[in-house]
Amino acid sequence: MDITEFYQTFFEEAEELLNEMEHLLLELDLDDPDNEQLNAIFRAAHSIKGGAGTFGFIVLQETTHIFENLLDRARHHELILDREIIDIFLETKDMLTDQLNAYRNQEEPDPEAFERICTTLKRIAEEKTDAGSPAPVAAAPVEAPVAAGAGIRLLEIVLSKLDEDECATLTEEIALFGTVKHSEYADNTLKISLESSEPADDIEAVLCFVLDASQIAIQEASGGAEAPVAAAAAAAESMKAETQAVAEEAPAAEPKGADSKASQAPASKAPAKKPGKAQSSDASLRVSTEKVDQIINLVGELVITQSMLEQTTQGLDPVVNGQLLTGMSQLQRNARDLQEAVMSIRMMQMDYVFNRFPRLVRDLASKLGKEIELVTVGKSTELDKGLIERIIDPLTHLVRNSIDHGIELPEKREAAGKNRLGKLTLSAQHQGGNILIEVSDDGAGLNRDRILAKAKSSGIPISDNISDDEVWQLIFAPGFSTAEQVTDVSGRGVGMDVVKRNIQQMGGYVEILSQYGKGSTTRIVLPLTLAILDGMSVKVGEEVFILPLGAIMESIQIKHEDINRVAGQEQVIHVRGEYLSLVELHKVFNVPDAQTDVTQGIVMIVQSDGRHFALLVDQLIGQHQVVVKNLETNYRKIPGVSAATIMGDGSVALILDVPALQRVSRDRRGSEPARAQAAVH
Repeated sequence: MDITEFYQTFFEEAEELLNEMEHLLLELDLDDPDNEQLNAIFRAAHSIKGGAGTFGFIVLQETTHIFENLLDRARHHELILDREIIDIFLETKDMLTDQLNAYRNQEEPDPEAFERICTTLKRIAEEKTDAGSPAPVAAAPVEAPVAAGAGIRLLEIVLSKLDEDECATLTEEIALFGTVKHSEYADNTLKISLESSEPADDIEAVLCFVLDASQIAIQEASGGAEAPVAAAAAAAESMKAETQAVAEEAPAAEPKGADSKASQAPASKAPAKKPGKAQSSDASLRVSTEKVDQIINLVGELVITQSMLEQTTQGLDPVVNGQLLTGMSQLQRNARDLQEAVMSIRMMQMDYVFNRFPRLVRDLASKLGKEIELVTVGKSTELDKGLIERIIDPLTHLVRNSIDHGIELPEKREAAGKNRLGKLTLSAQHQGGNILIEVSDDGAGLNRDRILAKAKSSGIPISDNISDDEVWQLIFAPGFSTAEQVTDVSGRGVGMDVVKRNIQQMGGYVEILSQYGKGSTTRIVLPLTLAILDGMSVKVGEEVFILPLGAIMESIQIKHEDINRVAGQEQVIHVRGEYLSLVELHKVFNVPDAQTDVTQGIVMIVQSDGRHFALLVDQLIGQHQVVVKNLETNYRKIPGVSAATIMGDGSVALILDVPALQRVSRDRRGSEPARAQAAVH
């Protein structure tokens, strides 16, 4: 049987197990390790080892085998856990990830790295083992029968829907877990009797790499020649349960000893037992992203077709065509529900992103000599998969900045009357059709005077009376940094401009809130998905444009006295004490026959990067939910336009890129908004 087709499943599941392992290692309380967490870490390593052995990934198998032995000692309290050991365990997890990626790329893992990590793990096994602690006397009666072989059980394994050619290979794989006493193949079903000390769940987990869970049934045999063994195992389990109850009341009585593995593993696993593989497999289905994207595109086309039909039937007589109009209304509801259901498939929880940062915060804080607590809020908040993968790098840079520049050293915090332990908060929440992501710290905050001084020395034209919001936006300028010295963490002024650009490319914007001496908050606002957009359609001349609804603050009509000119050319409008630059869309896109009188058109107040400016349009058409089509793929990049969509009448409407329009406005003025406002005054 060719098992290479199951490689991808193994790689994905092993990657999930490694991520879970890292998460659990970071959560461990070294003073009082949780048995369930230790058992879960051990099971993850054990499952990876079994899968690696099945597929012939020898280096990965040998590394996890050594790692598994140490984890087994740790969960039986034979290994004293400390920060050094956890650091080495995390390094081992990184090494396992590298080995997994090597096999994924059809390469052999680095042999030097393999030797190094194995040597380190063996050294830990020799130096850190608590060999001098005697096993409690109360636990001795339980250990004796297990050492005599009561841990061996007879398992009946039934594999269905098999071809005869698959039987030999599967029998060999199952033989790795013990001794095959009997095997029989009939009616596409393979029945195997196996003597093994391995848990049935672990054997099933490995088989699930090559078979569907519905094909696998494993149960412990009762009666027959193996009845004495089964009875002995049951007796040991019963005695172990009683001892476990005593141990829970008196932790000091927990058994130790090199031979305790077989007896303790089943009992310690029981509280943390997970749902069976068949149940989890039936509840979820792995589908490639390409297939999901194809379905989303087809549903988008369906929605466009539905809009066309709806527009066609608008002029029909409801009395004569009542049944047709009723059907169209039902089609509209069903298409909308289908669209939302399909889009939800691409949604992933922010937990996928946030789980990457405990390790980063721990390592970087230790490197910089800081004490930092990471708090995450809103991990269940959902975001489109395409966006959630692209937001990781910007968030990583913001977190590193908060740790390096924001949160002070413990001694400095104490001198300022703060807690030695700094607090870094990652939060996510839905806000209308957007998601709001914040990176907050209780550190030193931004220094306005230092930023202004750096801006002036860099030749950036600014005014001393600009607002704090505009000052904070200066740190997004390329090459801008107020760090006193460059480190390998940050200080070169590279990164924040990339953060801003990446977020703008995702249709969002970033703003900063800061209070000197108390901390800073970087806020990122993103649309929930890039496939569908809530927008307002506006008309300029005979052209229709779509303006993202989240960028619109209000729409107004202005009077002549509210219009001013800067340098005799560019126009600004006065709205409630604030001067806003005016972008006339007909000039940006050279639209003929458009409204040129500002007082006769509609002025849309929009926001970008936390700043406001005005757009002049001829007419508001209405609010729509449109399917976004990539313009660069189908045509080319157009300045000021982010994408396109197909309207109900079959025409193409351009979706405006609000940040780009603001940049166009700045280029036309050749100055910052603050200078424009100063010129008006």
